[in-house]
Amino acid sequence: MMNLRQLDLNLLVALDALLTDCNITEAGRRVHVTQSTMSGSLGRLREFFGDDLLVPAGRRMIPTPFAESLAQPVREALLQIKTVLHAKPQFDPATSTRRFSLMMSDYVSTVLMPEVLRRVEEHAPGVSFDVQSNDVTNPHEVLDRADVDFLIMPEHFLSAEHPSEALYNEGYACLVWKDNPLVGTSISREQYSKLGHVLLQYRTRAPFLDEWFLSKSGIVRRAEVLASSFNAVPQLVVGTRRIATVHRRLAEFYAQYLPLRIVPVPYEIPQLTEAVQWHRHFTDAPGHRWLRSILVDSARRTGRECLALKTAISAEQCARFPTRI
Repeated sequence: MMNLRQLDLNLLVALDALLTDCNITEAGRRVHVTQSTMSGSLGRLREFFGDDLLVPAGRRMIPTPFAESLAQPVREALLQIKTVLHAKPQFDPATSTRRFSLMMSDYVSTVLMPEVLRRVEEHAPGVSFDVQSNDVTNPHEVLDRADVDFLIMPEHFLSAEHPSEALYNEGYACLVWKDNPLVGTSISREQYSKLGHVLLQYRTRAPFLDEWFLSKSGIVRRAEVLASSFNAVPQLVVGTRRIATVHRRLAEFYAQYLPLRIVPVPYEIPQLTEAVQWHRHFTDAPGHRWLRSILVDSARRTGRECLALKTAISAEQCARFPTRI
């Protein structure tokens, strides 16, 4: 008979990390302990279960059949424990000191989070945030493990395993330097193909909607600059004859602060829907419901403000701002 007194919660956390990474060093990093500590945990787990759990296979380790059978139940058990720890009859924003973790692109962080943070600071001054980039190999796995409270991504990238809610629809626009001599108030399809482009390159995800649509339509862009973040793209257009195709809200944002002009994309790129997703175990958690409502309402508010902005700013306004952020 197993003696449950020999198995504490920390060992379950270690087991979950070991079965996820199949690597003692990486598992230690995941739960913020040293390699030797994680190695000791693996020894205790092997003794408790009477199974090797992880065995060498060349330069890596693989789980035993018994360990594979433990993976899902252990993860579910930890999620149930986390649910219990967050199970409070009510959530009082005014007095809460909870820290929420959200995973999103730097684009969403730029156009949505300022309004979210403003409203939260006003109504819940003790609440704090950990905003993480979703430029990881598998953001769905992060959500499956409930390592973040919310994942914000285009709706078509979300997992079918967890609930989600749409935040806003988004279109596309072209950004050009305000003094670009080659572009007026519009860009022809011929110009769009001939001009150099600043493009975003993510190495960990499927093509973006605009990239997928243009490629499917046989439209080839001259990629002269590859940027590593959404926020870098507008800045790399300034002072050049290049153009960039970006999300409309991001274009509106940067046209306020940089010497840039917004012109229509000469193609009808389909809109995307940004959505927020959370782990199914936390659907009814009061704190989660509260922040979801803030996210949805903030998205609608910023959408109305985006529509109200002019699509270009005057030369006098441009002169007030630096050419780089």
